[in-house]
Amino acid sequence: MSASPALSDLSRLYQTEFVRSARAVGVLWAVCTLCFAIIQVVILVQPSWVGTEASVHQGRGPEPPSGTLGLFEVCVESDWPVPECRGGLSTLSPLPSFQSVAVLVGLSLWAVWTSVLCLVLFRFCSAATVYKICAWLQLTAGFCLALACLLFPDSWESPEMRALCGDQVTSFSPGRCSVHWAYILAVLGVLDAAILATLAFVLANRQDALLPPDTKEVTTGLLMSA
Repeated sequence: MSASPALSDLSRLYQTEFVRSARAVGVLWAVCTLCFAIIQVVILVQPSWVGTEASVHQGRGPEPPSGTLGLFEVCVESDWPVPECRGGLSTLSPLPSFQSVAVLVGLSLWAVWTSVLCLVLFRFCSAATVYKICAWLQLTAGFCLALACLLFPDSWESPEMRALCGDQVTSFSPGRCSVHWAYILAVLGVLDAAILATLAFVLANRQDALLPPDTKEVTTGLLMSA
């Protein structure tokens, strides 16, 4: 028993609209993946994970230093317009207290950029396979970044933090400092990775609905005639 022409045309119309919607969501997912990869680079290189809070100096003793601190670099404000920075990503040597955090952020960076490179596999492999590979890579990136965000406050009791934030610094207590935008961006990156991975899994599971209409009609006819 064959379907009526009107019902067949309606099925083709729904199939075409679904394909267009899925492709649009896939393109949006790919663009967000690339943006997330760029954000990961910013998180790694920026010396703005922790910074001093603005305070009024009471005039007792020397004025405490003010500046910011990252995984690779410590920057202290000076009389010059540009702050004096020690360390940097060019040395490929993170601050001793944050080595494990830097390694985890580096692994997260590798995983997300690998997922970006895997986008070229859409020309050689099935879309479902590519989505699943990227989803697992993004989950790995989010897991490593989450561990880095948890370990970072535990490493605050270090000479670099004490020199910048005072002797009151302890683990999970930054003294006269506070977390800055790079650390907040890392926390948001964990949520971003979870959303992108979930969306990739959903797109992978919906690939059966993206079969060409002719193929779906043949499959439906075979099932009805069986």
